[in-house]
Amino acid sequence: MFQLQQFDHVGITVSDLDAATAFFTSLGLEVEGRTFVEGEFLDTVSGIPDSRVEVVMLRPVGGGTAIELAAYVRPEHTAGSPAAMANELGLRNVCFEVSGLRELVARLAEDGYGLVGGIGEYEGSWLMAYVRGPDGIVVAVAERVQQTGDR
Repeated sequence: MFQLQQFDHVGITVSDLDAATAFFTSLGLEVEGRTFVEGEFLDTVSGIPDSRVEVVMLRPVGGGTAIELAAYVRPEHTAGSPAAMANELGLRNVCFEVSGLRELVARLAEDGYGLVGGIGEYEGSWLMAYVRGPDGIVVAVAERVQQTGDR
């Protein structure tokens, strides 16, 4: 009988593995491993004959769902839409709950990563912003706003 066990990772294809890794580590993820994959396994799973990919796995400190960054050595990657907006079909964003959202957004801006829109507040309970990283990857960062009386 089929049973879902856990949510393991989200895979993102990138053109510059070092730049994408630096972006995600600046968000607080840690590199779990880095390797090349090729051969029958990759050809079968990806449906791309004679492919070779370099992969970096990153996880939050303390564990949790991973981000898998993949940069194809062969064949060359195919460009996506680096300026995609939230209404474009496909994976919209990856979201991380953070503390110090405004400080994080300012630090990412210093590294050249800008907001897609602005910092929004939802019903006095969440701050959220979309940041556009390398290759147009959109990362949502969200911070729980402490309500009066919350402890």
